Amino acid sequence: QVQLVESGGGLVQAGGSLRLSCAASGRTFTNYAMGWFRQAPGKEREFVAAISSSGGSTYYGDSVKGRFTISRDNVKGTVYLQMNSLKPGDTAVYYCAAALSHFVLVTTNEYDYWGQGTQVTVSS
Repeated sequence: QVQLVESGGGLVQAGGSLRLSCAASGRTFTNYAMGWFRQAPGKEREFVAAISSSGGSTYYGDSVKGRFTISRDNVKGTVYLQMNSLKPGDTAVYYCAAALSHFVLVTTNEYDYWGQGTQVTVSS
């Protein structure tokens, strides 16, 4: 089992920044690819960003490309999502996910473990 705990969400004005963190425990972190997804009320869960187990490869959803940056610290067992130039459309619950894989993964059904989510609200 892998336990994932997200933090860093909150309320921010449009144009602002937030940094989400996801702390993993329970298994060898470097065996897991990591991803961030988000879900707004009434919408399906959406891919945001993913990073390979080594941190050498990343991939982003079109709606966040150029504004968000995913990174990981394999010593601390933590993955981050730096979110800049936030828009009201970024408002959602953000979820961290882990997959027993070395590769970048972009669909929800490829991930094995999920955190409880953290709310991000962007006001206009």
